[in-house]
Amino acid sequence: MALTRRAQHVADTRGALVSAARELFAERGFAGTGTEEIVARARVTRGALYHHFRDKKDLFRAVMDGVAREAAEALVTRELTHAQELPDEPWDQLRHGFQSFLDVCTTGDFQRIVLIDGPAVLGQDVWDQLVDEHGHGLLAEWLRKAMANGEIDELPVAPLARLLAALISEASLYTARADDPETARREAGAVVDRVLAGLRRADAPHGAGSGPGTRV
Repeated sequence: MALTRRAQHVADTRGALVSAARELFAERGFAGTGTEEIVARARVTRGALYHHFRDKKDLFRAVMDGVAREAAEALVTRELTHAQELPDEPWDQLRHGFQSFLDVCTTGDFQRIVLIDGPAVLGQDVWDQLVDEHGHGLLAEWLRKAMANGEIDELPVAPLARLLAALISEASLYTARADDPETARREAGAVVDRVLAGLRRADAPHGAGSGPGTRV
């Protein structure tokens, strides 16, 4: 029982630090947030912070991983619901998913923590790793469905998934870092959808819709 209470206390302390840091990083950015502010908002000691994390950068990594995972799970849930409610063909569902991801890039903590501060604090590789972890597998799955459905030509899935992931990755970074994110989101969405539309076979079957909106 004592061990269980101790483990719960450790988990609660770590959770409080991550939650407080997330709020502050989203409000002020990594550079504008001090460790003193984090421990004060979390209501823990400075020693507790360094017991759980090596430094502020290590804490930021934990925050970013959580934000990215949360966004990925929410996006997948939303797109699966969309696919059930509006059963378009797989390729149109994929195009809709790309547009939904660009929406994520201009809202909430994801924009500031993952897209702006993430690569600046932890290096560009950290963004590439997140794309690998959360994007490539799902993208490859929908590409296979679209090929099986005759919507796009049979192509090697691995390089196609990587190239399309690079397309949406650059579009998301461009959108998040623009002086006018809303305009950038609209313009990037139009470009991304036009590129994807060009991959569709002319004789492909058409489902309930001809494709997602691009908010242009």
